[in-house]
Amino acid sequence: MATANKNVKEAKEIQSLEQLQKTLADKQQDLIEAKRSHAAGDLVNPRVLTATRKEIARLHTAIRAAQAVEQKESK
Repeated sequence: MATANKNVKEAKEIQSLEQLQKTLADKQQDLIEAKRSHAAGDLVNPRVLTATRKEIARLHTAIRAAQAVEQKESK
């Protein structure tokens, strides 16, 4: 649990909210392409699907954390 919080803090510090959202859109597109490849039988490593879903979840968490910080600063 502590490592997850550390990763979120690092991601938040490294990237701005706009960059996180752009990265999220890219990862979601990668997931769609990987699903298509898997359905067609072309995907060599199906663990890519799981890893990509986890990265998307981490990005969602980092985005929510960044939004919370922005709201706290604006008050």
